[in-house]
Amino acid sequence: MKFWVINIVFSYLATIGFGIIINVPKRALNACGIVGVLGWIVFLTVKHFTYGAMLANLSSAFAIGLFAIVAAHWHKMPMILFNIPSLVPLVPGGQAYQAVRNFALGNHDLAISYLVQVTLIAGSIAMGFFLAELVSQVYLKYRYRN
Repeated sequence: MKFWVINIVFSYLATIGFGIIINVPKRALNACGIVGVLGWIVFLTVKHFTYGAMLANLSSAFAIGLFAIVAAHWHKMPMILFNIPSLVPLVPGGQAYQAVRNFALGNHDLAISYLVQVTLIAGSIAMGFFLAELVSQVYLKYRYRN
């Protein structure tokens, strides 16, 4: 229980903090934090059950994309205001740091391994956003077709 509370609080704070840095309007900050928390919960849940970072990032980015569409519709604001701050907890900063560090230390094989991880995680995040947008467009097309 303590693990979940700490993760929820810090993912909310990270999302809100980045939202403040990039000047998200004040009335959208709470929704950004909620979208970020929901995405992080999806990440932790999928990673716990599958032990795979790529699938966890893909499903979390997909969930963030869908929740951002809902929040954007609700607040009548652009979706990107909710997407960008919410993906901050997913960014593979640790792996990127280790890649650069190992390149500087001369451990090129280990550095390339970390670089591949960073690339795959970033690709899975992008694919998750793409799939969320695709599902949204298909849904809207069939909803307003009749």
